[in-house]
Amino acid sequence: MSNFHEPAGELSEKTRNYIRALNSLKEEIEAVDWYQQRMDAATDKELKKILKHNMNEEMEHASMMLEWLRRNMDGWDKQLRTYLFTEKSILKIEE
Repeated sequence: MSNFHEPAGELSEKTRNYIRALNSLKEEIEAVDWYQQRMDAATDKELKKILKHNMNEEMEHASMMLEWLRRNMDGWDKQLRTYLFTEKSILKIEE
């Protein structure tokens, strides 16, 4: 199964790398979701701690992928600089 919507041979190596990064980011975020749900459902305290540790690792991986995208794919740097690490209302930033 391919994550490409267009024939891979018609895509530049740069675009294929973007797709790899974007798919990896989706997978890491999905893993955070799964670990959060498992933590909520788990009844054993030690298991909850392990699941939280694993979830934090997935957040680290997602953050690393976002940083790679920021450095390499046009548009990410501007958007991340606009919306991240601000105390302003997220919706008001766009105005």
